Amino acid sequence: MFGILGLGFLLGMQHALEADHIAAVSSIAARRSHVADIVKHGLTWGLGHTLTLFVFAGCAILLGRAIPETIARPIETAVGVMLVGLGAHVLWRLWRDRVHFHRHGHGDGTVHFHAHSHAGETSPHARAAHAHDHGFRWRTLLVGLMHGMAGSAALLVLAVTQASSPALGLGYVALFGVGSMIGMGALSTVIAVPLAVSARSLTWVNRGLQGAVGLATVAIGIMTVYETAFA
Repeated sequence: MFGILGLGFLLGMQHALEADHIAAVSSIAARRSHVADIVKHGLTWGLGHTLTLFVFAGCAILLGRAIPETIARPIETAVGVMLVGLGAHVLWRLWRDRVHFHRHGHGDGTVHFHAHSHAGETSPHARAAHAHDHGFRWRTLLVGLMHGMAGSAALLVLAVTQASSPALGLGYVALFGVGSMIGMGALSTVIAVPLAVSARSLTWVNRGLQGAVGLATVAIGIMTVYETAFA
C-alpha cells in the first residue's frame, strides 16, 4: 500500500515537469517580475490540476473504468488549442508593448537614438485587469483544471488496475496531485528567478525570454493538437 502511495507522489512530481505543463505555467509567468507571484501561479495551477484529476479519477475508480479514448483525446486537443492561445497572448503583448528606437537630431548637427515603449499606453480595461491580477489567479486555476482533465487517462489506468480498494485508489490520486503541486511549485521557482531578475535590470533579456516562452508554448500547443486530432 505504501509503495503504491509513494509511487503516486513521485509520479505526481514528475508529471508536473511535462512539456505542456511547463509551457502553460511559463507563458502565464512570462510577464511577471516577482518570484513569489510566479510561484503562487504555479501552485494555483497545481491546485486546479489536482481538483479535476481527483474528480475524474474518483468517478473512474468507483465505476472501475478508465476514461474512454473517445473522450480523452478531444480534451487533450482542447489543451493544445489552449496552449496556442496562451503562447500567442504572450507574443501579442510583446508586440503591443514593443520597444523601438527613434532617431533624434539637434541643431548643432549631433544625432542620437533613444528608446521608446508603448507599455504605458494601456486601456482602462487593461489597467483594471492588472489590478485584479493581484487577487486570486482564476485564469491559472482554469488552465490547471484543463490540464487535470487531459492528464487523467494514463493515470487512471494505473490507479484502477493496481488499487486493491477505492480508498487506496483515491489516496494514490490525492498524493499524485500533491506531488504535482510541489513539483510545479519548485519548477515555478526555477522559472521565476531569471524572469524576475531580467525584468528589473535587463530589459532586452527579459523580452527575449518572453518571446522564447511564447514561441515554445505555441509550438508545443500545435504539436499537441496534431498528435491528438490529426496523427
